[in-house]
Amino acid sequence: MDFRIMPKTALSDWVELLTKQYRVVGPKPLHGQYVFGEIQSADELDLNYTTTVLPPKKYLVPTREVLLEYKTDGTHFETRIEPQPTVVLGVHACDLHAIELFDRIFSQSYTDQHYQAHRDNTVLVTIECLKPCTEQSFCRSMGTLSVTDIFDLHLLDLGEEYAIEIGTEKGERLLEGLASVFNATDADLAHVNDTLLDKWRHFPYRLELDVTELPSVLHEMFSNSLWDELGDICLGCGMCTQVCPTCYCFDVNDETDLTLKTGKRTRSWDSCQIDVFAMVAGGHNFRERKAWRQRHRFMRKGKYQLDAYGLVGCVGCGRCAQACLVGITPIKTFNELYRRYQMQTTGEAVLQGVNAK
Repeated sequence: MDFRIMPKTALSDWVELLTKQYRVVGPKPLHGQYVFGEIQSADELDLNYTTTVLPPKKYLVPTREVLLEYKTDGTHFETRIEPQPTVVLGVHACDLHAIELFDRIFSQSYTDQHYQAHRDNTVLVTIECLKPCTEQSFCRSMGTLSVTDIFDLHLLDLGEEYAIEIGTEKGERLLEGLASVFNATDADLAHVNDTLLDKWRHFPYRLELDVTELPSVLHEMFSNSLWDELGDICLGCGMCTQVCPTCYCFDVNDETDLTLKTGKRTRSWDSCQIDVFAMVAGGHNFRERKAWRQRHRFMRKGKYQLDAYGLVGCVGCGRCAQACLVGITPIKTFNELYRRYQMQTTGEAVLQGVNAK
């Protein structure tokens, strides 16, 4: 591991240097919450933020993006790919794990050229989480409390300074021209190790089962009545998926101008929790009940994406729990499923024992 040390007093100079070459975005306060937004100076940046309303995925998969432009007579089709060189400062470990999942999703079998263009032009500067973001955070339970190795630079708050781990050459180039960055000494590295060891006591396990048990529990509980109970209270608003860092459902529309001569094809965020999402030809809705949509959502987070891509589909950020108006949360849902799973398996074992006698 290659570490540098940067005094916090140098942060302002660093941000100013970056803004001359990149669009720089990071966590900033807005109306009592935090959002990832463009910054022009370090004064706008708050690296001690809790969590942001939307994850940084919006810079890799924009909420609305033009895919191509065309003429309606068929004489012209042109792909629109316009990535902007961007530095994302202050990415938490859970969001980094979500981006790693996206890297696999958007490159498996067919590479999504728009995602890849944004990804190639984005530099990820992460920061170590030293305390839980919110009461709904459960990243340690999901195995996403430590950063994965796809970061470009990784910051660790040491009090008066930041330790900066170099992840890639692209990240190292961000520090070029900054005089107030020094190689870490043995004492600095000891401070890094002590800080990392100490942080774990602040993060309790929030789930009553191990994350490796989730796929089998969800499989066995596919027909459980809990899904109907969640469906009865769910509003079908889709807020849970809009704030989720690992949701990537989208809608594609062709928009023709008033002359009917030219148009463009756009991609926008969508939600599997919305009533019309699963509507197909003939008016059939193959997931019309909210109970089915809630089940699908949690199956994707705890099983389907893990089966397909080898990475868990929930990173424990807790955003969906904060956004849900009726209190449907992953922690309560996964724990309740596990309790019912234990009761079911215990009952089956007792029954088998009785039959054996």
